[in-house]
Amino acid sequence: MAYIDGFVLAVPDANKEAYRKMASEASAVFRKHGAIGFVENWGEDVPQGKTNCFNSAVLKQEGETVVFSWIVWPDRAARDAGNAATMADPALGGPGMEMPFDGTRMIYGGFEQLFGDALAAPGLINGTVMPVPSGNRAAYEAAAAKMAELFLKHGAVSVVDAWGEDLPEGKVNSFHTAVLKRPGEDVVFSWINWPDKAAQDAGWEKIMADPRLAEYGPATTGADMGRMIYGTFRPIVAA
Repeated sequence: MAYIDGFVLAVPDANKEAYRKMASEASAVFRKHGAIGFVENWGEDVPQGKTNCFNSAVLKQEGETVVFSWIVWPDRAARDAGNAATMADPALGGPGMEMPFDGTRMIYGGFEQLFGDALAAPGLINGTVMPVPSGNRAAYEAAAAKMAELFLKHGAVSVVDAWGEDLPEGKVNSFHTAVLKRPGEDVVFSWINWPDKAAQDAGWEKIMADPRLAEYGPATTGADMGRMIYGTFRPIVAA
């Protein structure tokens, strides 16, 4: 399976085009150094949670939108070498480069892909991040794979799940703080890729009525759904 770098950040609405341009240019540099996929998704429906949410994860401010994105690598070794080469590449901009967002509030980390087509062309993305007990990885993967089959049956293009492996703590925030991670838990980064909003709405209606939802849902493997964060995003860069 591939290795995935996941990112969540907040971008000022006024800087959307500047961010899209920067990300598009960066995608070429990452791909030059071994990345096989690069997708940036702009928040379209990111609800405010009672406990936590994508907005709290990145300390979102007024006039900002949450971005959910990923880079796909062939494996962990390619990711480590590729990131090192990319950071040293002057084409990326170098130290002191001005970015159209607050990089100190960006959360990022490396995830081992469990299943799914991470290279499928993105349509409309349901992104999620959740905590799962570390010892329940095998049970989670088995249940989530069956759950993915339901989504594919009901119209999704692809479903991707990835298990946190290299998640830095961060000085301001991180994937750990995003899900209020507790001892003995790991973080899962995942997305459901729909062709469009109509397919998403119809698919979710069928999923919610499917009795197998209760059997395969993340809660059955110990995931605390009260700390799962989720939202709907639309791609602005896909390379």
